[in-house]
Amino acid sequence: MTAIKHALQRDIFTPNDERLLSIVNVCKAGKKKKNCFLCATVTTERPVQVKMVKVKKSDKGDFYKRQIAWALRDLAVVDAKDAIKENPEFDLHFEKIYKWVASSTAEKNAFISCIWKLNQRYLRKKIDFVNVSSQLLEESVPSGENQSVTGGDEEVVDVYQELNAREEQDIEIMMEGCECAISNAEAFAERLSRELQVLDGANIQSIMASEKQVNILMKLLDEALKEVDQIELKLSSYEEMLQSVKEQMDQISESNHLIHLSNTNNVKLLSEIEFLVNHMDLAKGHIKALQEGDLASSRGIEACTNAADALLQCMNVALRPGHDMLLAVKQQQQRFSDLREQFARRLASHLNNVFVQQGHDQSSTLAQHSVELALPNHHPFHRDLLRYAKLMEWLKSTDYGKYEGLTKNYMDYLSRLYEREIKDFFEVAKIKMTGTTKESKKFGLHGSSGKLTGSTSSLNKLSVQSSGNRRSQSSSLLDMGNMSASDLDVADRTKFDKIFEQVLSELEPLCLAEQDFISKFFKLQQHQSMPGTMTEAEDLDGGIFSRQHNAGVPPPVSSEKDMIRQMMIKIFRCIEPELNNLIALGDKIDSFNSLYMLVKMSHHVWTAQNVDPASFLSTTLGNVLVTVKRNFDKCISNQIRQMEEVKISKKSKVGILPFVAEFEEFAGLAESIFKNAERRGDLDKAYTKLIRGVFVNVEKVANESQKTPRDVVMMENFHHIFATLSRLKISCLEAEKKEAKQKYTDHLQSYVIYSLGQPLEKLNHFFEGVEARVAQGIREEEVSYQLAFNKQELRKVIKEYPGKEVKKGLDNLYKKVDKHLCEEENLLQVVWHSMQDEFIRQYKHFEGLIARCYPGSGVTMEFTIQDILDYCSSIAQSH
Repeated sequence: MTAIKHALQRDIFTPNDERLLSIVNVCKAGKKKKNCFLCATVTTERPVQVKMVKVKKSDKGDFYKRQIAWALRDLAVVDAKDAIKENPEFDLHFEKIYKWVASSTAEKNAFISCIWKLNQRYLRKKIDFVNVSSQLLEESVPSGENQSVTGGDEEVVDVYQELNAREEQDIEIMMEGCECAISNAEAFAERLSRELQVLDGANIQSIMASEKQVNILMKLLDEALKEVDQIELKLSSYEEMLQSVKEQMDQISESNHLIHLSNTNNVKLLSEIEFLVNHMDLAKGHIKALQEGDLASSRGIEACTNAADALLQCMNVALRPGHDMLLAVKQQQQRFSDLREQFARRLASHLNNVFVQQGHDQSSTLAQHSVELALPNHHPFHRDLLRYAKLMEWLKSTDYGKYEGLTKNYMDYLSRLYEREIKDFFEVAKIKMTGTTKESKKFGLHGSSGKLTGSTSSLNKLSVQSSGNRRSQSSSLLDMGNMSASDLDVADRTKFDKIFEQVLSELEPLCLAEQDFISKFFKLQQHQSMPGTMTEAEDLDGGIFSRQHNAGVPPPVSSEKDMIRQMMIKIFRCIEPELNNLIALGDKIDSFNSLYMLVKMSHHVWTAQNVDPASFLSTTLGNVLVTVKRNFDKCISNQIRQMEEVKISKKSKVGILPFVAEFEEFAGLAESIFKNAERRGDLDKAYTKLIRGVFVNVEKVANESQKTPRDVVMMENFHHIFATLSRLKISCLEAEKKEAKQKYTDHLQSYVIYSLGQPLEKLNHFFEGVEARVAQGIREEEVSYQLAFNKQELRKVIKEYPGKEVKKGLDNLYKKVDKHLCEEENLLQVVWHSMQDEFIRQYKHFEGLIARCYPGSGVTMEFTIQDILDYCSSIAQSH
């Protein structure tokens, strides 16, 4: 080990100005044995730094290398594992714990002893030595002496202590007094030794001289000890006396504590009694109101409401721990429960009687409403019942079973009452739509109940008959024909529109008032949005409440929101089918009624959704709106189908096709109905479908026409369509308007050219030959030298067309055009004027050819342009 120590000192620590003080051969505990050395070192420079260095052999094994170093001040604990038995294991606690196993216990002990001495000498912070034998640890390390830090055969640690200022000054004075202090150190040391001996002798003599004073001092000390003994005796007596007083004070304190504890318990007991009396005592007046209170008068209802609230407060009081074990509390709770049950039973019975009584009073007013289109007002009924709203809220929170029973009874009764009222209301509406006064008498009213005697089937039969009287069996546009002259006029449609609007206007406030009443009376949450709802079939089976929660347990808020809608569905279950029947009847009377119904229903749906998009009214009207929209689409489809099935007579001229005139009427009516309507988009889509159908079928009829030329059919009908669209200014049909105008213009020009043809046929053939010669390369001024086209031949052809013959030909042409065109479109003068322009164009063309090909010949036509204008004007006036 000594050789290893010298090698480590030489190779590792001397180059780093360090001195090796102790070394131990170790390996890590619990791992494969890899030996290394832990070394305790100090630096040779001041201030001294103490380190612990781990050194291991290189992989080749020929030299040692420094692996890791720790400052001794970072060492917190040295754990030797066992202070009694020999154990080579020990732990060093730095930032982490390092567990080591020394090669021998002696090396471990020597290393720990060195660490302890270094700690005592150089560190202010003391290291904790755990499980270390006291023999290894010295009491202290004297300063000023050289001590062996590692003991035995280890090197001695240099002890160096600096002189303070006074010591330096004394040494300097002493050295100044001796001239040889510097030049002859041995002489100086000998002198110092002699002076020290002199001083030691003086000290011994001084001590021997002071023996008398020492004896006196010892005597004084003995006397002082005697005095101390006396004082201790007195203090002991005083302590006994104080002990007696302490015992008495302890007894008094314990007595006071018991008194205080008793008072505290009395105060707490009084507080508990006051709490129970104040919170669980129901006034006699409240008890009497609950047992005998008049539930028919306003004052009695108020008294019962206050008593019910007081009872609820008593029952819901939050008892403190242990109260429920008191017999009096149990008896009072049972009494409250009996009162609650008794009052809940009495309240439920009274409200059921109120429902029945109010229903009887309501039925008596039905007769006066059945003859006019109005629904009975339920406001007085709601107003009387709302007085019980707070009691219903109390019943809901205390006895949900009875609350649920009342709710079902209310729905059962009200559904029957509203069904009678609404069916009578719709019967009156149907009669007003379909019948006259005589028909009303046929399905008249009799009896106090005001019920209509006519059955639904007979009423539907009447509606079909009345519509058949007004118009032919088909309800399409084609069969309306000249509608302004028929019985189904604007007044009839306005009447239907007013009746339908009145029906919706009566239903809206009725549903909203009932929904508001249900929310207030049954204390249900009004809602703005509805998650999913149950189907009507599930609702009418009586499962509104039982499916959602157990009986007797109030539903959560979301279920309460559903309950409003479900109650409304059951109470007003007849509204949707009645509305659908009314819509079907209106569609049978006149298919155009679907336009009125679509606009009115859309407006009411939009209004209802603005109030509450998920309400019963909004949903019901939305469902009915789907039916109305379906009827509207069917009406448009029927019109298009009838267009495709149209048949034109082969013996008479076509004129304006019926479906073209009917589209004009439909568009005019639709624009007046849909003005500022919310569902304008539906009409625009219908317009697009209809106008394309009109275009296609006009062309189809024109191609099939035998009596009237195709161009005339196309020209007249597209002119009518263009005029209609221009007058109505339908924005979505601007492209179709331009297309109609283009088709009208094209076919007008085609008809004019075809009908006019070549009125001066021989002259036209002559000039065609002239143009052919010019096209072959003959110069225009040389054409007159051609034998077939000389001046004499030109004069001969011109003489065949005097003004009289031209006028006669034009007159025949006018008659032919007049025979082709219809009177209602009044296009004769337009066509005639176009033909006049075309004839003048041909005349100018002939004159131009004569001027170019026969210059200076003096040949001219026997009539002028003015003559043509005069002929055309006189012909038009004569017809």
